Amino acid sequence: MTTRRTELFDFIPSKVLAIYAHPDDADVACAGSLAKWVAQGADVHLVVLTDGGKGTHDAATNANTLMTTRSDEVHNAAKALGVQEVELMGIPDGEVASRQNLIEEIVARIRTIRPEIVVSHDPTAVFFGSVYVNHQDHRAGGFAVLDAVAPAAAMPLYFPSRGPAHQVRNVLLSGTLDADCFVDVTDTIDQKVTAVTAHRSQLSDDLEWVAESIRQQAIRDGKVVGVAAAEGFRHLRLDG
Repeated sequence: MTTRRTELFDFIPSKVLAIYAHPDDADVACAGSLAKWVAQGADVHLVVLTDGGKGTHDAATNANTLMTTRSDEVHNAAKALGVQEVELMGIPDGEVASRQNLIEEIVARIRTIRPEIVVSHDPTAVFFGSVYVNHQDHRAGGFAVLDAVAPAAAMPLYFPSRGPAHQVRNVLLSGTLDADCFVDVTDTIDQKVTAVTAHRSQLSDDLEWVAESIRQQAIRDGKVVGVAAAEGFRHLRLDG
């Protein structure tokens, strides 16, 4: 039995593209990392695949009102992190898998932004113990991002009308059961708490408990690589 290697990811990027299914997903997964890269001078872009209009257990909620609320929430969170651009693609919740031409649309964004790092869902993570099944939009979105990155965005004959080919060198997958890469977010954990708690429509009224949960998870991840607070990912290195 071999011991799984872990690394402290300290690469300083100039451009980062985060692609997540729902308006709160990126903040829960990687807000500390995004804020860190912004502080280091990176241009950070966020693409949200869905409109968030079904994210409630309350049958009386108006979907259009919820969509507007969640759009406001993700923009407020992005402002707290310094994210340069937020785009909501507006796919209805639960329909990412049936979106026609999604890979091509993601390729277009990769070729336009030309990031050194793409951050997204790990689509291979399905069951988290016996208490959570990874959302279908996370899985479908994660696979679409992987297919867009490798090989489509990097090869010019895939979707040639979508711009010059671009090879993404680093893909960081969050929500993974196979974390082997950690970003030190000691200096940006407060920004992560601010970003996550901006999504009030998705949270309980006990924001102190939410904040403490965020901090405790970051502490646990930090211990793996010997820092005070971290976010964990599965790291793919793509060299073309």
